[in-house]
Amino acid sequence: MCGMKSKSNLSYKRIHLFMKSASVHELKKELSTVDPAKLLELCMYLAKYKKDNKEFLTYLLFHAHDEQDFVLAVKEEMDSLFLDVNTSSIYLAKKTLRKILRILTKYIRYTASKTVQIEVLMHYCACFKALGLDVESSAVLSNLYAQQLKKIQKALATLHEDLQYDYREELSTLL
Repeated sequence: MCGMKSKSNLSYKRIHLFMKSASVHELKKELSTVDPAKLLELCMYLAKYKKDNKEFLTYLLFHAHDEQDFVLAVKEEMDSLFLDVNTSSIYLAKKTLRKILRILTKYIRYTASKTVQIEVLMHYCACFKALGLDVESSAVLSNLYAQQLKKIQKALATLHEDLQYDYREELSTLL
């Protein structure tokens, strides 16, 4: 029995070492040696089996060149998602607001742009405020709102002073 246990444990270690992810540098080096047809095949394979990969590839191919158009599309989707928020129950509203925030966070991650992050989160906060929920009676909702304001302020600190001024004026309406 002891021999079998260590043998399977050894097998597990081999599999674990085999499945260890390569670094970004190693992947870049390996991808530079792959011919274009194989590279296309790898991209299609990634897109086919993972929805997030397909969405990210869609962003890169069709939306990355025009951030403002992307922001408008995200805001429109956010507006439609906010129509589904059930304001009769704080619990249900909280669940829906978190779901919307998860979706937005994914979109923000695609761009890696602080201005996009600020614009999307400001619109989220404006829609959140427009719901008319009693945020003060729910610690969870007030913390959720406050966290988004902190994210906005942190991202604002990285921008040029002129942009900071414009966004701070808009942010003052959300406080």
